[in-house]
Amino acid sequence: MMKATPVADALRGAAAHPTARSAVFSPDPAPPSTWSRFLDSDFIYSFKRSPTAMVSAAVLLLFILIALLAPWLAPQNPFDPAALELINSRLPPAWIEGGQMRFPLGTDGQGRDLLSTLMYGMRISLMVSFSATIFALAVGVSLGLISGYAGGRLDNLIMRLADMQLSFPTILVALLIDGLSHSLLPRAVHEQLALFVVIFAIGISTWVQYARTVRGATLVEKSKDYVHAAKLIGMGPLRILFKHVLPNVLGPVLVIATLSLGLGILTEATLSFLGLGVPPTSPSLGTLIRIGNEVLFSGEWWVTVMPGALLILLVLAINLLGDWLRDVFNPKLK
Repeated sequence: MMKATPVADALRGAAAHPTARSAVFSPDPAPPSTWSRFLDSDFIYSFKRSPTAMVSAAVLLLFILIALLAPWLAPQNPFDPAALELINSRLPPAWIEGGQMRFPLGTDGQGRDLLSTLMYGMRISLMVSFSATIFALAVGVSLGLISGYAGGRLDNLIMRLADMQLSFPTILVALLIDGLSHSLLPRAVHEQLALFVVIFAIGISTWVQYARTVRGATLVEKSKDYVHAAKLIGMGPLRILFKHVLPNVLGPVLVIATLSLGLGILTEATLSFLGLGVPPTSPSLGTLIRIGNEVLFSGEWWVTVMPGALLILLVLAINLLGDWLRDVFNPKLK
């Protein structure tokens, strides 16, 4: 007679009792969702371990929310002439003698509430910087992928164009493009397209960093087995680049994009300070600093100090977050 084993006894017991049978042959647990895997990733773990990254991200998120909700949060619409009164012009902040509580940060020469103006100005600065960064990223990443994968004359042509642009400072390229638009476009047309001209000028002057970084990463990736396997099954070059190579080179691109966001805000502020950026009817932080600089030595320091301090905090938060991302995606530090 065959001797019973513990496994056989367990199977016979499971067959006799349906409840036990369902417990023994229970299905495998469902795999974790994409969101759960993201929350358990090294990226989130590193973020939680870095107080600087958390504070920077919180400050940046707060500024973005304030900028997006400016029409509902701002005490006054600074672009509505009916809401402005010249009798309220050049009032100091509320904590200084002569200030009023309804104007916490004071007013400018037109009687505009400075707090409301800063909210709307930050909105314009962030919109210009985000749009220019996305434009530069799209151009630079596309040219970098094509240059690294194709090689040969096309690679030499793209890289020589990049080298030529690198010989000029970023702000000089932006000034050149903005100046050409002033001379080529009629005044009325330029005022309508001024915002798009600034976005194009900043974006076209910063695509080189993306292109050179992505080209170097593409040269490494195109010699790997998964690219050769994609070629063997007849996959086209563009599909290989944007479906397989691109996800593997996005790490450094994300770092550059974060740092370029702060650079874009500073470039836009510089152009606006020089009078070549967004029109005065849509004042950004740079325009507000320029307007305040004209009355700085008359004692109305708050008109230029407040937007300057906001600009510093905004760019500092972005740069600190970019430094953390650079450390996270640097394999030498792991």
